[in-house]
Amino acid sequence: MKVRQPLLFGSSPPPVMWLYQTAAEELDTFISNELQPNRVFKTQISTAIHRIFLFLTQNCFRNSGSAMRVLKVVKAGSSGKGTALKDISDVDLVVFVSSITDFWSLKAERKKIIAEIQTRLEECRWSLGEDLVLSIKKTKWENPRVLTFTLTSNTMDEHIDFDVLPAFDALGQLYRGYKPDPEVYIKLTESDPEGSEFSPCFTELQRNFVMALPTKLKSLIRLVKHWYKQYVLPYKKKLVGRESLPPQYALELLSVYAWERGGRDPAFNMAEGFRTVLELIQQHKQLCVYWAINYGFENETLGRYLESQLCKSRPIVLDPADPTGIVGQGSRWDLVAQEAERCCAQQCCRKRNGSAVQPWNVPVRAGLPAMARRVKQPSPLGVPSRALERVG
Repeated sequence: MKVRQPLLFGSSPPPVMWLYQTAAEELDTFISNELQPNRVFKTQISTAIHRIFLFLTQNCFRNSGSAMRVLKVVKAGSSGKGTALKDISDVDLVVFVSSITDFWSLKAERKKIIAEIQTRLEECRWSLGEDLVLSIKKTKWENPRVLTFTLTSNTMDEHIDFDVLPAFDALGQLYRGYKPDPEVYIKLTESDPEGSEFSPCFTELQRNFVMALPTKLKSLIRLVKHWYKQYVLPYKKKLVGRESLPPQYALELLSVYAWERGGRDPAFNMAEGFRTVLELIQQHKQLCVYWAINYGFENETLGRYLESQLCKSRPIVLDPADPTGIVGQGSRWDLVAQEAERCCAQQCCRKRNGSAVQPWNVPVRAGLPAMARRVKQPSPLGVPSRALERVG
């Protein structure tokens, strides 16, 4: 009799060394030893994701009587971008469904799609493996945007959390290096002018934006994410009502911006890069950042929309894949800035001689001519800059 091999999710991690007690010169070693996923863990995560991929693409709607079909599944979030933290097992999977033909139909059908996937998951638990226990999280939302479930290994007592997000295939066949047709974004702004409700539809652009970055910059992103999880998330207890902290994604984007405007050195000083991100956070009331790589001012209709976005109250960190998404808009940036100031006084931001690590000279906003949407802004090398800013 063939014995099914259990799906392993890694062993319990040892206590993480305190970031605030780590010398600035040792941050690279800290990231390598404490934050970088090891090969075994990566393999275990890949195995679990593969099983869910097979279910979604081959078994999810089979024999269900539904007209829905899965066009493709995209691994998003930190697992897809290559910035996952050690022993943090969260996976985002964006499911593009054939029956969704525009943003409006996604909004109308999303609840039905999530319910269908949930039903099929519960019916097909056996296809996920004998060792795995499926637990689906109940949602409090009337019209949910995501299905959250957990796979737990009976033998290893470890688990992986999955978020499955239905999406409309707005981009179609995506070719690396090519901008989407402006009409895609014009339709998006007409469907969702005030928020990033349809951001999952552009997850491939979000993923590609980070995947192409230098390895060391991804390490900086890991460091900033670790700082956020360990030292910023506890501030949730200070939130009242519907208040929220800025999402981790906003800080990831600031890390990229800091590196791009700080010289783009692939072998930069980690402490200086980290210190620059902390400095930008503390100046959140002046922040206005966006990336002209997937959308720009060339199209008059889209250009007017972008100008209106960039004139809104600070901080503005515009999603490079989705111009409707001002990441962290309305959040309690002041609480994050408070912890950033405290962090700057810790060992990780001080040299061995006791002097403070200095941030790079990175502006929080740079002038952009009023005719920006009609005139391309060249970089000093004659290549359009990834990051441009506008003074409000």
